[in-house]
Amino acid sequence: MIMTGTIRTGIGGWTFDPWNESFYPSDLPKKRQLEYAGSKLSTIEVNGTFYRSQTPATFAKWASEVPEGFVFSLKAPRFAVNRRVLAEGGESIERFAQSGIAELGDHLGPILWQFAATKQFDPEDFDGFLALLPKSVGGVPLRHVVEPRHESFVAPEFVDLCRKAGVAIVCADSGEHPQIADVTADFVYLRLQRGDEAVETCYPPAALDDWANRLRTFAEGGEPSDLRKADPDRMPDKTPRDVFAYFIRSGKPRAPHGAMALMDRLSR
Repeated sequence: MIMTGTIRTGIGGWTFDPWNESFYPSDLPKKRQLEYAGSKLSTIEVNGTFYRSQTPATFAKWASEVPEGFVFSLKAPRFAVNRRVLAEGGESIERFAQSGIAELGDHLGPILWQFAATKQFDPEDFDGFLALLPKSVGGVPLRHVVEPRHESFVAPEFVDLCRKAGVAIVCADSGEHPQIADVTADFVYLRLQRGDEAVETCYPPAALDDWANRLRTFAEGGEPSDLRKADPDRMPDKTPRDVFAYFIRSGKPRAPHGAMALMDRLSR
């Protein structure tokens, strides 16, 4: 029997006006949209935490509205990542960690640290940044994932630093940002950004089939051979790992349907 990690597919946020027509039932009160999304999906990437602080009560409320096994990934605040010297962001990182995210408990998924598209790879500074990331908060273990969006990060040294820190790298399916599919942690995080709202399932059926196969490969401990790596000569340990895949940006009106269609393929 093949050992495998848990695969979750989801979307960015749960409040988006077009979803009132394409995803949510017409008679559903807006205050129950998270509850409904949680019943159809297995994870949501929260973008609001990038722009503003939330309260412990808010995190606790989110946790109360989703089922067991559902997780939120949180985009870390812009004040921690939109800076010339990343290693000087310790105060912002600590403030975010202590903002109440532990209230999510078992519903807390990876923390996403997204860098500006103009941010270039500086090995010493990036190593200093990784050292600032807390391992846990309030007794809740933390998992971190970084999303570089500049080609200079496509380097074995970057991958090596992430691997040593146990921090994952976003595997992006994007026409704008580099793809780095190297596995560096005990989970994999994908952001699928080539959707089309004219396609009912956001991605065409054949593309969803391909991504389902890739996600299975990741979950079973491998690396898909058709994705771009920064360090192609190094293979990860063959260990089952959790996988998170989000339909983001392009084709957003159909993103929930993409996430559901992809999970349907994975459950067959």
